[in-house]
Amino acid sequence: MTIAIGALALLGTGALTVGAIGQLPAASAHNYLVSSTPEAGSVLTTLPSDFVITTNDVLLDFGGENTGSAGALEVQGPDGLFYGDGCVTVSGPSISTAAALGPAGDYTVIWRVVSTDGHPVSNQFSFTWQPDAGQPASTGSKAAPVCATAVDTTGDSNSDGGSTGSSANSSDQKSVAATSDDEFLSVVAWAGGALAAVAVAVGVTLFALRRPKLGAGSGSDSRSSGDI
Repeated sequence: MTIAIGALALLGTGALTVGAIGQLPAASAHNYLVSSTPEAGSVLTTLPSDFVITTNDVLLDFGGENTGSAGALEVQGPDGLFYGDGCVTVSGPSISTAAALGPAGDYTVIWRVVSTDGHPVSNQFSFTWQPDAGQPASTGSKAAPVCATAVDTTGDSNSDGGSTGSSANSSDQKSVAATSDDEFLSVVAWAGGALAAVAVAVGVTLFALRRPKLGAGSGSDSRSSGDI
């Protein structure tokens, strides 16, 4: 009776382990692009309210719209300048930013998100901007813009002169950019470590189930010296 119960327990453990392994591929699948506004290769004549990247699954957002851990969505124009304010919003499977464009021509959208499994996913595509009459044109920047924060706003309001305030604001933006990259890398490292721990746990379970017990072989003698 005891042997039968032990066998059933062993079979149950094996089934749970196989089930866990069967779930690993689905859990480790990266998000992929489903749709975008504008579409890749399209000709845009009117400016939408937002540029949007939509994936097949929910995106991870560890830091909110003002930090790089939420992801990034950058738009670079034919003049080599970047357009937009650098702020992104993650909502379910989508990441978006307020739309802004400059002169007519070919633009490149560069995006980066954190997949459901914790892995960063990035790509880019191009579209053509042929604005209708009356469409607004924004001013671009040489570097990818960094979303304004409360720190930036406070620094502007407390500055005494234009040059001092501008210098402080520039310093804050560099600090925010560095923090954003650090946070994004920390998120990726944390998620990767968690996945590695799961893989190790499954491997240890399989090894324990398959390892032969001492004295259980057909040629072994597990009797004590007193029984011989």
